[in-house]
Amino acid sequence: MTQSLLTLASAPFEAARRLSGLAAGLPEGRLHGHGFVARARAAFAPGAASFPGAESDDLAEALRAVVAPLDYADLNTRLESPHDAELARWVRAQLAEQLAGRLAAPGIALVGVRSTPERGADLDAEGRVHLWRRYRFEAAHQLTGVPPGHPCGRMHGHGFEVVLHARAMDAEDERRAHARLGAAWAPMAEALHLSCLNDIAGLENPTSEMLAAWLWRRLAPELAGLSWVTVHETATAGCQFDGIHYRIWKEQRFEAALALARASDGRRRLHGHSYLVRLHLTAELDEVLGWTVDYGEVKARFRPLYEQLDHHRLDALPGLAAADPGALLLWLRETFAPRLGALDRIDLLPTPDRGALLSWSPLGAALPT
Repeated sequence: MTQSLLTLASAPFEAARRLSGLAAGLPEGRLHGHGFVARARAAFAPGAASFPGAESDDLAEALRAVVAPLDYADLNTRLESPHDAELARWVRAQLAEQLAGRLAAPGIALVGVRSTPERGADLDAEGRVHLWRRYRFEAAHQLTGVPPGHPCGRMHGHGFEVVLHARAMDAEDERRAHARLGAAWAPMAEALHLSCLNDIAGLENPTSEMLAAWLWRRLAPELAGLSWVTVHETATAGCQFDGIHYRIWKEQRFEAALALARASDGRRRLHGHSYLVRLHLTAELDEVLGWTVDYGEVKARFRPLYEQLDHHRLDALPGLAAADPGALLLWLRETFAPRLGALDRIDLLPTPDRGALLSWSPLGAALPT
């Protein structure tokens, strides 16, 4: 697959709404409010940004302009049914107008609206709606297949988070899918919360991959349209499973300075960011170890590159022509990918609301993490 470079941005807005088409008596039917976040992924055409390297800033500016009319507004005055999915469609249509003539294939690859930190809706590149809900449970576990002395071989615990993604079957399901997800999760929470995962049948070696697959096998027959199960084992690492493919990610942060020599404004000045880099890997499950790749191994192999990035000036790195997110991602792939064969996507966020992702697998660009 040809690699795909997508620009990322998000924009918050505060708004009120009243939802219709729900079961009688639900509080969502009353006028209430949320701190929403809209997010987008898009591919800019060459030369379409304000200057080379400004793509993430331009997308963030366009997205802020789109949501500005929604900020501190009654959404029912703008949309007949302002559910998360319908809001995402509205944002996508307005963003397409804002970016008309500036995009290359696949254009706007994803638009999402998060109504709370625990729920939202994403529109994929084909316009299909994926509703998602996030759940948390507290549990103990130890991994039984690790080598002697591995810290995960000791009994320990986590505050796990699970995100269930389900494709909406129709317009009615777009309104009710969050309730479907909640009903499907309830027995999972009963089994997992405040438990030792090793004591649960099928989770004798409860890695993130084994837990994601365990959840998939129990949820898929009952939850039509289940797209992915995402398990956050820690704040910086986790696994996604779609019934076939195991994908893990590991996050790292580094502090760095840069100047954008091609900028036409103040970004030419020396400045800095606290960067987040997210490494995604797809690999076959090791049936003995119960995982695809050890999170610790990913971190260890990234360490030499981290030493080049952290507390350094990025535009002075050897072989790096520019220090904008897209150029950095291409440099990261060339420099790091040969060290970790399963790596197939890298996300880079200089700030929490903007950045880019580089994917070179069929799955990479589509997944929501």
